[in-house]
Amino acid sequence: MLSMDGALFIDKPAGITSHDVVARVRKIIGEQQVGHTGTLDPFATGLLVILVGRATRLAQFLSGAEKEYEAIIRLGFATDTGDATGRSITETQRCAKVPRAAIEAALASLRGEIEQTPPMYSAKKVAGKKLYELARRGEEVERKPIRVTISKFESMSHDDRLQENDDGTRDLKVRVVCSAGTYVRALAEDFGKRLGLGAHLVELRRTRAGHSKIADAITLDRLTELAQSDSASQILISPDAALSHLPAVQLTADDVRRTLHGIDLRIEAGATFNWSDGQPVRMLDLNGELIAVGVYQRGGETIHPKVVIADNS
Repeated sequence: MLSMDGALFIDKPAGITSHDVVARVRKIIGEQQVGHTGTLDPFATGLLVILVGRATRLAQFLSGAEKEYEAIIRLGFATDTGDATGRSITETQRCAKVPRAAIEAALASLRGEIEQTPPMYSAKKVAGKKLYELARRGEEVERKPIRVTISKFESMSHDDRLQENDDGTRDLKVRVVCSAGTYVRALAEDFGKRLGLGAHLVELRRTRAGHSKIADAITLDRLTELAQSDSASQILISPDAALSHLPAVQLTADDVRRTLHGIDLRIEAGATFNWSDGQPVRMLDLNGELIAVGVYQRGGETIHPKVVIADNS
């Protein structure tokens, strides 16, 4: 069995859940402590950041990261799930040529901070029940809108000649950059409504999560090959590298001892940091190894060790 602590970037295939990926990774590398930092729908593919060993404690510092997707929106009918796995709930419309100006206006209207109603076919819980469980029983409940930020919502084609399908529907490939918790399926449905058309996703691929990119991801099959040759640890991203977007402080030997016991680190007098109150901070030992992630407390000019990942035995 391998003893591993860090992150793996997995290119999730379509047809399995994010939980399935975690279970597969757990079996492949022989490590029980495995988790992920952001769910992908079963039909979706792409980057899933997997945390292993003690690094699972760091999920809270990664799960809120901005996400980037490439998606194909089919214009012509809506489905009950908002994607191609659902059943059609509207008549199929044969779509005439959609003017580029109309496409751009619809895209622009959904950029910025917007409100979304969570889809019934989602893992969000209402009164302790997952919405998709209720949806499968034919129930629909009121859902409170959530606020999300759409930084980019743009067409990946540069003309208005959308691909026409045999049934008269048309496909548009788009790029989306959004805050964590955004439902791209809901975004596709709202885009269709702006054009007066039913719409759903036929493809969704996550290409980035925070600073992690799909180009650095590997497939489950490749992970299996590496594990069989005892090489899986070579592609493990260290806990510190996984959090490289956070500021860091280097600790003295005495600071390390105190941090391992959960004692606040006082910032030296005269030190200046442009950190906001509550800023997560990497706490490194003299070798540059991540000991803990602390939270900067502006009032007392201290860093409180929030999550300690080093072994203090």
